[in-house]
Formats: sequence, structure tokens, C-alpha cells
Amino acid sequence: MRAWARVAAVLFVIGYGANQFSPLMVMYREQGHYSATVVAAFFGVYVAGLAPGLLVGGPLSDRLGRRRVLLPAVVASVPASGVLAAGAFSETLLYTGRFLFGLVTGVAMAVGTTWVKELSQAPHDPEADAGSGARRAALALSAGFGIGPAVGGVLAQWAPLPMELPYLVHVVLTLPVIPLVARAPETRSPEVAPRRSLLSDLKVPAAAHPRFLGLVLPLAPWVFGAPALSFAVQPAALGSERTAGFGLIFATGLTAVTLSAGVAIQSAARRLDARAPLAGARLGLVLIVVGILVAAVTALTGSLVVAFVASAILGAAYGISLVSGLLEVQRIAGPAHLAGLTAVFYSLTYIGFLLPVVLAPLAVHVPYPVLLVVVAVVAAMCLAVLVTAGRRTRRTVTV
Repeated sequence: MRAWARVAAVLFVIGYGANQFSPLMVMYREQGHYSATVVAAFFGVYVAGLAPGLLVGGPLSDRLGRRRVLLPAVVASVPASGVLAAGAFSETLLYTGRFLFGLVTGVAMAVGTTWVKELSQAPHDPEADAGSGARRAALALSAGFGIGPAVGGVLAQWAPLPMELPYLVHVVLTLPVIPLVARAPETRSPEVAPRRSLLSDLKVPAAAHPRFLGLVLPLAPWVFGAPALSFAVQPAALGSERTAGFGLIFATGLTAVTLSAGVAIQSAARRLDARAPLAGARLGLVLIVVGILVAAVTALTGSLVVAFVASAILGAAYGISLVSGLLEVQRIAGPAHLAGLTAVFYSLTYIGFLLPVVLAPLAVHVPYPVLLVVVAVVAAMCLAVLVTAGRRTRRTVTV
């Protein structure tokens, strides 16, 4: 197995475990009898763990080495899944398990994405091009994000122990990946005696770069905001009565369509970026606006077919935006700041997963079609900011 593939396997199993919860939200709402707001909170507490994992994981791996930080995170994902499986009997355990998995995922994404990029260049892979690392990391994550909910949703719909078995399958998949990452080549030598504090390492000067503020910041929250709207908000907007008896498999289908579209378009996104570096980000936000408006039509008409169309559009938007964002981060940051800026980027992307948490309580008072139109207007404003910044910001060297 190639060196980069060992680390990409980690991104796959972490993405698998992190996102398999998405269709299970319907199960917790229908079988666990939790309110829509509580289920959205299960979805959102993951971000509370993710942010510190992202922001600390990258700088810590710069200090200690990639393996010393990523390996414990992969190992810790096993008991995190165990806590979620035990959450069938406790709301507290569900919150705890989701927080723990967010923490693990944050570390894995910050360190794993950087490590894959470093292993996708000389001397480890001299034939790879400049964008191979971002593309490989994005594909591995997206594949995990897509396959995890597809398998988890099917198991929860038709297999025994629906609230436990999906998490146990993730444990079985993760165990053989642990020795793979343990043998991956180290690309960052541990510092024998760091001359600065970890707190100073957490500062990422590249986050103040004009290109990051103007071109990455307006895009980042929509990277995962798009799939969250697709497979978390749309089922809630339709209501359980519209999908009675097959709500779980319907949510699984939306998740599969969203993330399949996201994976399928990433190679094209890379080629588009190579020809016009800002075109991918612009197209991603355009598709997000269109996809949200189609989702509003879903909420208005109750059409399951329109819901799948919205998922395909939002999935394509997710794939283009993720690749474009990662490539822009790699253009902005030099080797000394890459892990930290990647962590900041991912932290911003996961803000989008809070959209269901915000919209669920508001939907008690305001219809979902209206809420989604408002969200589309906000996305359009971000597109305007990005386009304006692109005209003003000329290509600059890394920092």
C-alpha cells in the first residue's frame, strides 16, 4: 500500500463513523421519540468537539509529529463508537459519544489531510502533481462520509439492534486501519525541545491573509452546510407523515445521493481549479444557492423527487467547495502554516453542521420554505463577497 493511502484509510474510516449518524437522526426521532430540536442538538454537539480537535490537532502534530497525534485519535474512535452504541439506553451517552467523535474527527481531519498532502509529493510520491494531496484527502473523506451513512442507514432500517449495530460495524472497520497508520512514514520530525509554547503554536497568521478572508471565509461554512441542509433539514421539513414507514431509508437515500454527487464531481473540480483558481469556489456557491432554493420547493410541495434533485445539487456544491477550499488553503499557506490553516478551514466548514440546530426551533414558528429562502439569500450574499474579493485580490505568494 502506498504511504499516502495508509493515511487516507484513516480519513475514510473516520469520515465513515462521523457521518453514519446522519440518517440515524430519523431513527432517534421516530423510534427514540426525541424531539426534532434534541435530535438536531445530537447532530450539532459534534461540532463542539470537532473545533478544539481541529485547532489543537494540527499545531500539536507540527510539534510532536503526525503519527504521534493521529494514531491515538484513530484508536480513540473505537471507544467513541462504543459510547454511541451504548447511547441506545441514555440521552447523555449520545451527547457524550457525539462530542467524543467530533473531537476525534477534528484531530484526524487536521492531521490526516496535511499528512496525505505531504505524502503526495517527493520523495514519497514524486509522480504526484501539486493538487494530488488535496484531491486524495477530499476523496477519502467524502467516500467515508458517503458509505458510512449508506451502510448505517440500511442496518438501522432492516438489521437487528438498529441503535447499536451500525456503530459496532464501524469498530470492526477501524481496527485493521490502526496498524496501517502506525507504519506510515513520518513527515514531521518531533521537536526535541520546543522553544515556544503550544499556545503560541495555536496562532495561525495565515488566517489573516487577504485571500483567506476574502475567498475562503465566505465559502467555508457552506461546504458542510450544503449536505446538512440536504440530509438533515430536508427530512425534518417533509415531516414523518410524508415518509411514514420508510423515513430512515429515505434519509439514507438522500445522504447517499448527496455524498455520491460530492465524490463524483471532485476530479472535475480539481481540473476546473487548475484552469481558473477562483472558478470552483464561485461555482460551488452558485450551486449552493440553487440547491437551497430547490430544497425550499421540497418543503413547499412535499415532493420526494424534488428532495433528491436538491440533494444532488447540494452534493455537487459540497464536492466542488471542499476541493476548491483545500486547494486555496494550500496556495496560501507554506509548510510551516499548512496544518494550522487547514485546521482553521475545517473548523469553519463545520459551522455549516449547525444549520439544522438553528433551523429546527425556528421552524416551530416560521415555515421551512421561508427559512430556506432566507438561508439562500445569505448564501447569495457570501457569493457576492467572494466575487468582489476575487476581483480585488491578486494572486500572492504563500506565507
